[in-house]
Amino acid sequence: MRDGDTCDVSIIVPVLNEVGSVPRLAGEISAAFEGVPWVWECVWVDDGSSDGTLEQLKTLNRDDPRHRFVAHEKNYGQSAALVTGFSRSSGRILATLDGDLQNDPADLPRLIRTLEDGSFHMVNGVRANRRDSLVRRVSSRVANGFRNRMSGATATDVGCSVRAFYRTCIEGVPHFHGMHRFLPTLVTMRGWRVTEIGVNHRPRTHGTTKYGVHNRLWVGIADTFGVRWLSSRGVNPHVAEASGVAEVTGVAETSTEPAPGCGATTTSMESDANDD
Repeated sequence: MRDGDTCDVSIIVPVLNEVGSVPRLAGEISAAFEGVPWVWECVWVDDGSSDGTLEQLKTLNRDDPRHRFVAHEKNYGQSAALVTGFSRSSGRILATLDGDLQNDPADLPRLIRTLEDGSFHMVNGVRANRRDSLVRRVSSRVANGFRNRMSGATATDVGCSVRAFYRTCIEGVPHFHGMHRFLPTLVTMRGWRVTEIGVNHRPRTHGTTKYGVHNRLWVGIADTFGVRWLSSRGVNPHVAEASGVAEVTGVAETSTEPAPGCGATTTSMESDANDD
């Protein structure tokens, strides 16, 4: 992105000790967005790495300024890294990926095109043929099923990090540990329309997973009660008339307002992937 350009798409990539993944993932992101009609940037958020990841990100930024970086002073967690990425990016559309190479950047342009068709405000990926251990898949399925049952949401794969959405969707969304698992739910609670698309999922070839069964299952279930309370107490007023105050929105002209009563995900896909 050149100085003075208006940014269309910001790709947010949280990383923690992913020194073996950054060069390849950066190359894949650049290749996926070669020739697209959008001005784009990639914001890498280093969440307290200790393995040389930050040095790689600095080199990457020098070689290609479209790849920017932000470094936390210590490890705060994936949700905090996303919050930092959202606040330090400038695109009207935000897209997210994990930094471990299991997500495929080639899926993102397809999600963004679906978003720009005008019917939806968030497009959530659903991992087809998930390439994770049985323990991880089972704990994910249990947590996701409980989360949907308690919150009333119908997201197939809330743990999939491959997403594209208008910045407006997440303005005002509460920030808390575990927020990244609830983004589709939090967005639908606010009246925005969400759909799902199947995406590629690859085996991990570098590093190790940063989160175990405790983080994925028990902590995720506990967080669900908080989101359920938020859902029961939240307000989402729709303005009938106003004078002299223009609404600030990053959503396309065809979809500037959340649709009352359109909280449910309108497209659902079956998958063996149900959480992060």
